[in-house]
Amino acid sequence: MLYYIFRWLDQFGISGSHLWGYISFRAILAMILALVISAWFGERFIKYLKSKQITETQRDANIDPFGVKKIGVPSMGGIIIIVALLVPVMLLGRLRNVYLLLMIVTTIWLGFLGGMDDFIKIFKHDKEGLKGKYKIIGQVTIGLIVGLVLWASPDVKSNLNLEVANQNGKEIVIKHEAKAEKTLKTTIPFVKNHNLDYSEIVGFLGKYKTAGGWILFVIMTIFVVTAVSNGANLNDGMDGMCAGNSAVIGVVLGILAYVSSHIQFAAYLNIMYIPGSEELVVFFMAFIGALIGFLWYNAYPAQVFMGDTGSLTIGGIIAVGAIIIHKELLLPILCGIFFVESLSVIIQVWYYKLGKRKGIKQRIFKRTPIHDNFRTQDSQLDPECKYLIKVPHGAVHESKITIRFVIITIILAALTIITLKIR
Repeated sequence: MLYYIFRWLDQFGISGSHLWGYISFRAILAMILALVISAWFGERFIKYLKSKQITETQRDANIDPFGVKKIGVPSMGGIIIIVALLVPVMLLGRLRNVYLLLMIVTTIWLGFLGGMDDFIKIFKHDKEGLKGKYKIIGQVTIGLIVGLVLWASPDVKSNLNLEVANQNGKEIVIKHEAKAEKTLKTTIPFVKNHNLDYSEIVGFLGKYKTAGGWILFVIMTIFVVTAVSNGANLNDGMDGMCAGNSAVIGVVLGILAYVSSHIQFAAYLNIMYIPGSEELVVFFMAFIGALIGFLWYNAYPAQVFMGDTGSLTIGGIIAVGAIIIHKELLLPILCGIFFVESLSVIIQVWYYKLGKRKGIKQRIFKRTPIHDNFRTQDSQLDPECKYLIKVPHGAVHESKITIRFVIITIILAALTIITLKIR
């Protein structure tokens, strides 16, 4: 909104109005504004939640030995993140940009879905919340919408990166195609010819391989949105953990969006040039600011929990942002913590069911998601169950687990950026 106003004023030579044309200016301003809103609005919203008794009503002491102390802490704090994110984006972003619109729709959609889950848990006193199948339907639907818009919109185009030998033939120069066009290619890490083409995967379809490639892309979009959203949801189990990890991930996605929108930097890194993706820089800077402001209240000991309102939204934002800039195949590295959290639950359930068919009570970890394994004491374990991994033998305090997980995410974030040069 403000972007269009000041760009209009720039036509009349009004001093300072030209600054709004710089993505760096708007992005930094968005982060500061989001942080301030998150901190200011957060304090007042927490008081409101307490006054309405929108708080944790039950905690499982068998899973979280310190959890009983958290009864009475306000939940649905994800609303703080969503408000602090959307206000700067609406003020400072170019709202006609298709990528920015997709990010806004994703935020509102998954925020509503997570809010419904938290509402049922708090007001209906049902600890299971929204039924799993309805969550999946909601995640699949937004994934389908994003995939179809990226397929159908004429504004979604990229300039493919090309390796061209110079005149003497001794050096490879990276150039981009002169004309931006729709593409089914995406960046793949650690591979020299690093663009994976979805249409080539279904090359057996012959003349229909392009249509098949787009269908595969939409399916991939649905899978990535659902997987990352659920991964972030599982990671939201300790004070400050999901917000801390996601802020680091947001930094990397902001950097990748910026270099993807800058033709010189895109050439240097040998990646696609994506016109219009610079608006994602504004979005992710606001995202980072909102999360940092939220951490002011969510760090141990938490004064508010984000709930599914926040965690489902955060995961969806990360997934859609990566898909837009053709970096979805980097997410297993960048979101390694989310991936391990989800994988630990999957293999724990599989191993337990395998033993059940044999009449054996068995588990791999003490608890899952994996962060619960580290805070579970041996005295809390089922003596009738066989555990494949019982380390650590004592419980680690959740604040230490959170910091260590964030450190791991920082390492993975650095590795993600490095993959663009390690080919």
